[in-house]
Amino acid sequence: MDKVLAVVQYILNMGPTVILPITILILGLIFKIKFSKALKSGLTIGIGFVGINLVVNLLTTTLGPAAQAMVERFGLSLTIIDVGWPMTASATWASPVAPLLIPICLIVNLILIYFNKTKTLNIDLWNYWHFIVAGATGYIVTGSYVWAIICAIIMECLVLYTADKTAPYVQEFYGLEGICLPTGSTTSFAPLGFLVGKVVEKIPGINKLNADPDSIQKRFGIFGEPMMMGIILGLILGTLAGYEVSEIFNVGMSMGAVMFLMPRMVKILMEGLVPISEAVRDFLQEKYEGRDLYIGLDAALATGHPSVLSTALILVPITLFLAVILPGNKVLPFGDLATIPFYVAFIVCFRKGNIVQSVITGTIVLAISLFMATNYAPVHTELLQQANMMPKGAAIVSSIDTGGNLFKWAILKLSQLVSGLGIF
Repeated sequence: MDKVLAVVQYILNMGPTVILPITILILGLIFKIKFSKALKSGLTIGIGFVGINLVVNLLTTTLGPAAQAMVERFGLSLTIIDVGWPMTASATWASPVAPLLIPICLIVNLILIYFNKTKTLNIDLWNYWHFIVAGATGYIVTGSYVWAIICAIIMECLVLYTADKTAPYVQEFYGLEGICLPTGSTTSFAPLGFLVGKVVEKIPGINKLNADPDSIQKRFGIFGEPMMMGIILGLILGTLAGYEVSEIFNVGMSMGAVMFLMPRMVKILMEGLVPISEAVRDFLQEKYEGRDLYIGLDAALATGHPSVLSTALILVPITLFLAVILPGNKVLPFGDLATIPFYVAFIVCFRKGNIVQSVITGTIVLAISLFMATNYAPVHTELLQQANMMPKGAAIVSSIDTGGNLFKWAILKLSQLVSGLGIF
């Protein structure tokens, strides 16, 4: 088992920028694309993801310290630390159930496609950790490997089902033809995001307000352009963090750069995806008339939209404010604040880019997420303790990405029910 885990870890440590081009090359050859064309597509996609990761890293390294400065400046003190998804994912790969679940989840996806129970071919292997953490949760609660496998499969099915249902929205709003987004953190915000958004759009006054980037740009000219919106929001965040003038302008320029560069990185990636998606579509039309197949990729593809980034940046201080005022919340948001663009990707999509409606919807959904993360904390803490990854000085931890994830929280509750009934 240790050797299998070591091999898996070695492959995953290469990162999506290496794994994805290889996967795309193999996929292209399976669907009868010429080797040279498949290789070019794979390399182009890899380069696109390198660019996306550079921009996301800029966002994270700028927003993270600003969030920490806000926490310190306003004296926020809550007992549960949000350790963020990177630490949670690392602890997940160290779970004893991880080596079993990667091949199982891949096989389950292929079986569901074969029997036409899903349209999503999820090649985003790195984000399989979302399935595995659900399995690890089931294992921690029950101590059963069998139940851990069942939990991972349940999580996978929920994600694939949501990816199928949201694919038309993704293709229409983001222009990602033949693509869906089966990222566990993103899909889990879709059900509540859709329902809450439907209520928000009926609020008098709000329902008539058109606040998407195009309308903002028309009204405010250069100050309504995505680049300028990023700079302005960055200046506000730097001010709230209590930075010096030079640091405030650095945050502003960094956020403006993110808004400007991210769409261009996504465009590069899409250049490589188009030949693959067309080949898959042609193959299926020839073999299985009337069937569609979506290529499942990281939700980072959606985070470059100006409405997504604007909504996410506005929600950073709002989330910190919610953590303080919500009765019963004990989670101090920190590690996952920079990941909010992933959480709101479908919310913005459902609201057709309306930033005001997206912010209101996101505020309500994140409030619910904080309560779930508080409830999830004991199991989340045990996950990190098993991997010897507890942060120094922290007694109990959670995260918005996992603890505040609707699907994972539901699996936690189901596991506790199963354990209480003595089934496993």
